[in-house]
Amino acid sequence: MTATDRLGELTIDGDRAVMTFRRHLPHPVERVWAALTDPRERAAWFGETVIDGRAGGSIEMLPTDPPAAPDAKRLTGRILVWDPPHVLEHEWKQRIVDDGVVRYELRPDGDGTLLVFTHTGLSEQNARGFVPGTHAFFDRLDAHLAGADLPDWSDRYAELAPSYPSWDRE
Repeated sequence: MTATDRLGELTIDGDRAVMTFRRHLPHPVERVWAALTDPRERAAWFGETVIDGRAGGSIEMLPTDPPAAPDAKRLTGRILVWDPPHVLEHEWKQRIVDDGVVRYELRPDGDGTLLVFTHTGLSEQNARGFVPGTHAFFDRLDAHLAGADLPDWSDRYAELAPSYPSWDRE
């Protein structure tokens, strides 16, 4: 994948947006699933996570970044789809943004896994602010899976922001 291929997409529908990322990860589906759902692994690239892995279960996450108060970053939600190792879908409830739903779909893709991530329910403004940060987290996931040093989230956000439409311009 080229750098441009790794960019997320925003689809605007009225006052709502859908954020989509497609990532080819050179690791087996089961390995990527573990990085997404095992609390110890998720803590390494995203932040503290408590997960009751089942449909109807719950998920609570405290991302390590962005630099903000914990009550602003904390995410909670109910797990809507739990289909190991292929689909995880859960509510995204966070004080600073609109309630939404995120979905991770994993499928074999050549020598690895295709991860398709969607985040629905965000306002256009929030989606424009979230897209570079979500990209930065997926770069951290990629580095974690490769056993490499994780990029600094804030630095990566700053590098990526010019590649995405800003919330204060069309």
